[in-house]
Amino acid sequence: MTQEGAYGLWVLVILNSAIFIVFAFSFTKPRTPRDWRSFGAFSAFIVALFTEMYGFPLTIYLLSGWLTRLHPHADLMSHDAGHLWSTIFGWKGNPHFNVLHIASDVLIFGGFILLSSAWRVLYQAQRSGHLATEGVYARVRHPQYVAFIVIMFGFLLQWPTILTLPMFPVLVFMYVRLAHAEEREAQQTFGVEWDAYAARVPRWLPRLGGRDGDRRVAQ
Repeated sequence: MTQEGAYGLWVLVILNSAIFIVFAFSFTKPRTPRDWRSFGAFSAFIVALFTEMYGFPLTIYLLSGWLTRLHPHADLMSHDAGHLWSTIFGWKGNPHFNVLHIASDVLIFGGFILLSSAWRVLYQAQRSGHLATEGVYARVRHPQYVAFIVIMFGFLLQWPTILTLPMFPVLVFMYVRLAHAEEREAQQTFGVEWDAYAARVPRWLPRLGGRDGDRRVAQ
């Protein structure tokens, strides 16, 4: 695929960005300034990603000298070359079917499922004025932020860029700070109920053994 056919497809940039941003918005419904910061950061990552995927291949241009020396016969302006891990390692075949791309699809799809599941529980809890402790919230305390991180990591496996790679740790740090701020507010609002929940349920990664393991730890 030539440069003309692979990039400069700004309609695809807009459409793909809009699809993922609207999809994420439908599951998060940001209301507070903190919610909007979280959603806005994710949206910026998505726009940067699809701008390089279909619009302007900044990463390929900046790395073209090194990539040309590494793989002299590679067509760096093809869409396939934008799958940077495949290009760097010289993997043959369609990059859409290699193990990293398949893992990427699983992570992205799974992340959106987690985001959807978390939102349903959180929405019901907020409506009733209760602490969200059911469903995925019974396994981790911040499934919505875990979902955003998983989705972004999935995209990095598929299409890393010189913008999204440094954005990722910055956004992870931001989500960690937001999670700590939410926990302080929850402790002030729910007190002992929050303390018991936080002692029982881990912040980011579920404990092995599921709920039974959580009850043994709590005891």
